Amino acid sequence: MLWLPEMINKLIVSLLQLMPKRFVWIFSKRYIAGEGLEDALKITGEFNSKGMLATMDLLGEFLTRPEKVESYKEEYIRLIDESVKRKLDNSFSVKPTMFGLLIDEEMCYNNIRDIVSRAALNRRFVRIDMEDSQCTDREISLYKRLLGEFPGNVGLVLQSYLKRTMNDLNNLAEFDNGRGLVNIRICKGIYNEASSIAFKSKKEININFLKAIDFMFRNKIYAAVATHDREIINGTLKLINEHKISSGEFEFQMLYGVTPDLGKSLVEKGYTLRIYVPYGKDWFNYSTRRLKENPRMVFHIVKALFVRG
Repeated sequence: MLWLPEMINKLIVSLLQLMPKRFVWIFSKRYIAGEGLEDALKITGEFNSKGMLATMDLLGEFLTRPEKVESYKEEYIRLIDESVKRKLDNSFSVKPTMFGLLIDEEMCYNNIRDIVSRAALNRRFVRIDMEDSQCTDREISLYKRLLGEFPGNVGLVLQSYLKRTMNDLNNLAEFDNGRGLVNIRICKGIYNEASSIAFKSKKEININFLKAIDFMFRNKIYAAVATHDREIINGTLKLINEHKISSGEFEFQMLYGVTPDLGKSLVEKGYTLRIYVPYGKDWFNYSTRRLKENPRMVFHIVKALFVRG
């Protein structure tokens, strides 16, 4: 039986999905740059002027229509070219299901390879986003394949709430064989996974998060620490001092519009911070899908309607 708060959250989610887009945009606009490429470029430029880096993400995932793949790829190519033209300090994040991972893995590889190739030509970096558990093995394999072709220009995301993550890190360290080429964004994870494969308590997730960071520091894996959790940030800073990690071996990452004051404080202390900047016409589906996957976000969204930071 569902607890009352969870039932209320699910009810709010179902109602939000039926409401006009202009209403949902009230909270979405704080976390999404806008619908167009120009919006994302403008926001990224603003972050750069404040001493922050960015990773730009075109919204859209779990593609079921192969004919849309080409348009998504062309948009990323334009995004890379415009970023270079404007001398922005940014990287790019791509979701493999946007390029048909669940339809045709070779099609997905070829299209993402074209994006990584264009980025590498311009000394830019592309990160392969991690999606739900049905994609984990496929996305790790995709990453390894691209890393072999474009060393230093491609990274991956792992999620600390998955029980398999430490094994995945160990396998990637063995694959890297001490070259120092593996680059991992570690985050908590948002998808609603079964308790058999995922930790459910914040304590367990945070413990696994810090174990992952400790492992990366000890095994020459670049760590992109994606969190807004002060406990994890403080734990990371402790590990940095313990392992004597240099500024070129890690960075912090945060979502656009979330805890901006905390992010600013890290920059003021001299740490590298990269902001995740999502944009695109699929913002409505992105917002409502995230709520459906994790109804507990409702509290934070309602709070965001009234409180900034």
